[in-house]
Amino acid sequence: MHKKTLLIKNARIVNEGTIFEGDVLIEDQIIKEISSSISVKNSNVTVIDAENNYLIPGVIDDQVHFREPGLTHKATIETESRAAIAGGITSFIEMPNTNPQATTIEKLEAKFEIAQKTSSANYSFMFGGTNDNLDEILKVDPLKVAGLKLFLGSSTGNMLVDNPEVLENIFKSTDLLISVHCEDENTIKQNTARYMETYGDDIPVKFHPEIRSAEACYISSSKAIALAKKTGARLHVFHLSTAKETALFSNKKALKDKKITAEVCIHHLWFSDEDYDKKGTLIKWNPAVKSAKDRAALWKALLNDKIDVIATDHAPHTLEEKSNNYTKAPSGGPLVQHGLVAMMEAHHNGKISIEKMVEKMCHNPAILFQIEKRGYIREGYFADLVLVNPNNPWTVNKDNILYKCGWSPFEGSTFKSRVTHTILNGTIVYENANFTNQKAAMRLTFNR
Repeated sequence: MHKKTLLIKNARIVNEGTIFEGDVLIEDQIIKEISSSISVKNSNVTVIDAENNYLIPGVIDDQVHFREPGLTHKATIETESRAAIAGGITSFIEMPNTNPQATTIEKLEAKFEIAQKTSSANYSFMFGGTNDNLDEILKVDPLKVAGLKLFLGSSTGNMLVDNPEVLENIFKSTDLLISVHCEDENTIKQNTARYMETYGDDIPVKFHPEIRSAEACYISSSKAIALAKKTGARLHVFHLSTAKETALFSNKKALKDKKITAEVCIHHLWFSDEDYDKKGTLIKWNPAVKSAKDRAALWKALLNDKIDVIATDHAPHTLEEKSNNYTKAPSGGPLVQHGLVAMMEAHHNGKISIEKMVEKMCHNPAILFQIEKRGYIREGYFADLVLVNPNNPWTVNKDNILYKCGWSPFEGSTFKSRVTHTILNGTIVYENANFTNQKAAMRLTFNR
């Protein structure tokens, strides 16, 4: 039987800080050869001419909410992983605040079983920490599970860990990478009460960043970092949203040597509080989209390597749910289909180089989570690859949105770049706006 062989010709290959023109040969699931020119005598080869297009490693999204099980009216692993593939995301790490929550080994494995049957992209899941499940946390196999997620501020699914003794115990007891959502609950409660006195439930959404304030974020993230330093835990702070928090992180060490790392999300790099009047609850996230000054500081920290990873925090809700008034409209929005092209747009606007974008979206998640043989274009690695045409404009509208919820905060936006091909484990799974419907997804494994 012939090996399945794929040859990508004339690509602008973006990898490890450089861009060079060349060819990539793939046999079965693996990158076999990278060279300036490759010719293959085997007649059974599929050839893609990638001239003028960028070839990047598949994006690894370290924070998504695909809502399955239990919240499948919003999204499923099947629907959202397809949208991810169309957006150039080949691997995702999904969060535990589903229904039931992934806070026991049994419930975690049930999610892996769903993904094995239905996911279009490579997958792993976070295990959820609570005030009373340390015994279960200690059973997690670090070679098979991405890490541990703790909500230090309440969000969708109410998995708040608010007992300081429990928190310290978890930090001391596990070698898993601990990812945290940092917002101080007391500050948010006080701010909410103050605004409800004036407006009742119908608080104007523009006050969301005053309620879930920069101070609420800073209090929580600074406590988490202090605890990580005290216990030696490996800490990753999700979705930074404030200028103030960026001062808590260092760029003095290489990423592989850092014990405390940070992530920023697409929406905090794209939107600011000036957008609430137009977008309303569609851009209501936790933590909140804040000021243009905060956004500028996040960009600065991203570019000077205080922030290590770009993710989406893809968190869909139905349009009906999002259309409620402020206190009832849930926080979160869908992003996996548009995250990469949004960052390419930032590149076109002179905010970031493509090499730096690939570092933050592909290389660094692989380093940080110690993902096995992914995140790079390297011989011997799994062939998770994305071809991006940098000059093929398209506009986001209802007809081309793939999320189950059917809407996007980017509706009406025109992106200059387009994902033309997504290759997953050596198989073309998405080509020129069509899915090939070939099963190629794998469970992520970890080198720890």
